[in-house]
Amino acid sequence: MKILYALSATVTLALGLLHMATTFTLSLTPSGKVWFFGAGMAIAFCGVVNLLNRRYGQAAVGLWYACIGINLLMVCFAAVAGRVTGASVAEQVVMLALLASALILSAMPSSSTNPRLS
Repeated sequence: MKILYALSATVTLALGLLHMATTFTLSLTPSGKVWFFGAGMAIAFCGVVNLLNRRYGQAAVGLWYACIGINLLMVCFAAVAGRVTGASVAEQVVMLALLASALILSAMPSSSTNPRLS
């Protein structure tokens, strides 16, 4: 589970970075580009929080709860955003599968390592 969670979090981070990078190739209005870039930042931050939760979640209960909440919000956001923007079914399935797997894995204590805190 730990490896699967690390992979899920890393792919989420990479997807967020890709989302931000593609902003500059899109023919959107300037405000549309800002919102698109911001969504990429949210996806990337979700990946970072999941990586932190994977490492410190058992020692930091607040981080664990925050990570679950962030993942739940991102799943809801992705579902709504996919419908509103007219994303293809394949795009919606990939995005929701990735974010839902992060949500499920973040809620499982066995997915996190138990760091030695001094």
